[in-house]
Amino acid sequence: MSSSMLGFLLRRSAAAALLIFIVLSFTFFFIHLAPGDPTLVLQDPRLTNEQREAMRNAYGLDRPMATQYLSWLQAVVFEGDWGISYVYSRPVSEVIGEYAMPTLLLTSAGLLVQFGVGLLVGVAAARRAGTLHDHLIRLTSLVFYALPVFWTGLMALLLFSYTWSLFPPGHLQSFDAASLSPLGRALDILHHLTLPALVLGLAAAGGTARFTRNSLLEELGQDYIRSARAKGLSEARIVWVHALRNAAAPILQLFGLSLPLLLSGALVVEVVFSWPGLGRLTYDSILSRDYPVVLATTALAGALVVVGNLVADVLHGVADPRVRQ
Repeated sequence: MSSSMLGFLLRRSAAAALLIFIVLSFTFFFIHLAPGDPTLVLQDPRLTNEQREAMRNAYGLDRPMATQYLSWLQAVVFEGDWGISYVYSRPVSEVIGEYAMPTLLLTSAGLLVQFGVGLLVGVAAARRAGTLHDHLIRLTSLVFYALPVFWTGLMALLLFSYTWSLFPPGHLQSFDAASLSPLGRALDILHHLTLPALVLGLAAAGGTARFTRNSLLEELGQDYIRSARAKGLSEARIVWVHALRNAAAPILQLFGLSLPLLLSGALVVEVVFSWPGLGRLTYDSILSRDYPVVLATTALAGALVVVGNLVADVLHGVADPRVRQ
């Protein structure tokens, strides 16, 4: 690894760590300043004031906010301890572990749909620039990009689940999944995953398609493309091998920028489809003021976004050495 690339990585990593720290600190104070008492939301309303105060003392909620923040920061940074969930009465790391895999599965499938569909549609539009085909693709992409994810999800449920019964209305798997064979369980999960992944991925695929089209059109106007055509190379080879490869740098950056949209979209999709992932967990934890879980899920989401941007920056730096300076 060259010294310029190493310095580039160190600068990006330091900026990423600082950004995560700022996001976590802001989230800590924001959620603790919000009105409401977790003990009023979570516990039996018949508890006496003395019992409620004992619980606040056990959670550390009776201490000054600055003291709570420093204690929490020390536990997270030096011990990796995110605390105990108020709702589940278990370590937050255990709770996160149960909900992380469904979100990873949904987000990965959504990312595959976004870039699979977006790249194919964007290339098709660029190859037919200015035609009716191009205009229809651009209009459709804009519609998918502009529609709210929650509305698209509700319409998808109404049509494909309740009207036509093509897909299950939600959840990760069927209630009788335990009785299925390993292959049957995998197919059952895939069946449940298809509709939410399409809703999540197609919402972002519209922007990817338009971005790919514009980047590719810029490359198709270069002199080396005219030279390739003069040499008799096929249009497919010119587009897929030469032009798309040189247009890859800005598209790679789009990968990192897509993660925040997918994660925020996943929260909505998980609520609509009753998907047992981190988005649904975060939503429920905010309503119940389960501070430790909200902070942990925020940290994980922030880390994924920052890492995604870091990977995009590194790939861009490999493709274009000028950005390492």
